[in-house]
Amino acid sequence: MFDRDRWQEIWSSLAKNKVRTLLTAFGVFWGIFMLMIMLGSGNGLQNGVTHGMKDIASNSVFMWTRPTTEPYKGLPRNRRFYYRNEDIKALKDNIEELDIISPRLEGGGRRSGDNVVYKQNAGAFSIYGDYPQWNLIDPCEIISGRFINELDIENARKVAVIGERVYEILFEKEEDPLGKYIRINGVYFQVVGVFKPKNANMNFGGDKEQSIHLPFTTLQKAYNYGNIVGWFALTSKGNLPVSIVEEKATKLLKERHKVAPNDNRAIGSFNLDKEFRQMTGLFAGIRGLIWVVGIGTLLAGVIGISNIMLVIVKERTKEIGIMRALGASPAKVIAQIVTESVVLTTVAGYAGLVAGVFLMELVDKNLPAPTAQDTMFLHPVIDFQVAVMSLLIIVVSGVLAGLIPARRAVSIKPIDALRYE
Repeated sequence: MFDRDRWQEIWSSLAKNKVRTLLTAFGVFWGIFMLMIMLGSGNGLQNGVTHGMKDIASNSVFMWTRPTTEPYKGLPRNRRFYYRNEDIKALKDNIEELDIISPRLEGGGRRSGDNVVYKQNAGAFSIYGDYPQWNLIDPCEIISGRFINELDIENARKVAVIGERVYEILFEKEEDPLGKYIRINGVYFQVVGVFKPKNANMNFGGDKEQSIHLPFTTLQKAYNYGNIVGWFALTSKGNLPVSIVEEKATKLLKERHKVAPNDNRAIGSFNLDKEFRQMTGLFAGIRGLIWVVGIGTLLAGVIGISNIMLVIVKERTKEIGIMRALGASPAKVIAQIVTESVVLTTVAGYAGLVAGVFLMELVDKNLPAPTAQDTMFLHPVIDFQVAVMSLLIIVVSGVLAGLIPARRAVSIKPIDALRYE
């Protein structure tokens, strides 16, 4: 393997026609370079999408009501119904896979005009009635003060937790909002906290930074909702798929609200776990496609090397005949030609690997810092395991590229090779 004469012969053979060697090596270089670019870009896109879904409880489902589409038990179709407070206990008691349940109400909306006032400042914001458990499903960072707690729910306290943007619009810079009273649709609420969403990409009805959280029970009373629940956010225990909870909750709620079992439109839902799994499957497919295209491109370069090695073997037919006549075994001839092929393929492939990884690292370092919103491309880097696998593919490709020319070389009889002109 480390025979000096062999390596000198390999160098002499490759250097004899530099242009041909460079053009042949470029095919392998370009194949592995494009594979690295595509893999890095795929990782960047996946990281960007994953970053956009971070911090949200991925094993969660959100369920709301819609008009019925079928008559049932004497009730007409197109009937509007609402969840009730009693459904909260029913869901907890009947679905053992259920982990967290957080009912929610929306009080008015930003489209109705300026609905929140503090002194001379006013703004239009989204108003939500929530339980403390909401912060476990869609967490937020408390900048100052606190989030809604159980005592707020039990006593229907008139307190509010405001978004960072709400604070900037209503209060003066550096003014402490805690303990101050804001007027929401004519009702005064005391500010007990200021928050910043950990995930601003996935919104549930409006810009989170321009939203206000009130205790669920307080909003029910302030807006005369009675015991109506707007919608539910549910999560499953442990590693159980939330689809189980969704299926059982849908069946239970249909029974409780006299909805036809086969009415699939009366209860709307958004299964985040299902969406996340579909996204994961999509990127797995993209990675598979990238490998197919990349290896196909690399294979084209390898075929080019194999063809060039056939040309080299033809040019060196007489030389090979002399080697065989002097006692060189077929294995030695095959090793010589395969080594040349592996050297050419490995050097070109490694150069393409380094260039591709370097370019992806350069792009990563020059990308703007990830923000809470609009981050669709992030950290387009190559995994170390992928780089090692790519090197192995290069070496194997070099061996395969040299085998056919090597077998042809040893198939020629020494006497015929010596006569070759």
